[in-house]
Amino acid sequence: MIKEDVKNRVYGYARCSTNESRQDIDRQKPELKSLGVTDEKYIYWEYVSGTKTDRVEFQKLLDAVVPGDTIVTTEVSRLTRSTKHLCDILQIVQDKKLKLVIGSFVVDCTADEIDPMTKGMLMMWGVFSEMERDIISQRVKSGMENARANGHKIGRPKLDDSNLPEKFLKYYPMYKAGSINVTDFANLLSCSRTTIYKYIALKENK
Repeated sequence: MIKEDVKNRVYGYARCSTNESRQDIDRQKPELKSLGVTDEKYIYWEYVSGTKTDRVEFQKLLDAVVPGDTIVTTEVSRLTRSTKHLCDILQIVQDKKLKLVIGSFVVDCTADEIDPMTKGMLMMWGVFSEMERDIISQRVKSGMENARANGHKIGRPKLDDSNLPEKFLKYYPMYKAGSINVTDFANLLSCSRTTIYKYIALKENK
């Protein structure tokens, strides 16, 4: 059996915020492959905010890489939206002697440290990414405040007997007929018994 050569492996990292389109990860994967990731099994991906530093899949990636390996991502904002966290990542890349590829930009620390000009450019990207995050956050807050000022309710509508889940209404007659019990009902809806009791109370106006 030929032993797989694990030296200088190329890993990819794709990330989307939880409020982004689920298809965006699928758009990033082909880009990562075009940047050198040979197999999708080496792509780590997750739906999590770029402001979080304790991301599960990203940490798995950092644990997997060894000196000489490459981490590929499509843009700085996929790595992080925090300038401080970007500094921490660059330090890890430098300490582990890795190569970091961000789109067409390459930071090669496999044989040397990051030069000041490269680091400065990355920091500038990090600042812009963080600024973009803050602008988006401010727009969302402003939009919510305007909506409230105009009398619009923010958040999920209050649950009552007029907007119970369709699946609950589908199986409710079976429950009333004694064909299923509360545990069966909860399993059918993939929810807790407490939730079922809440729905029943609303349905029966108790």
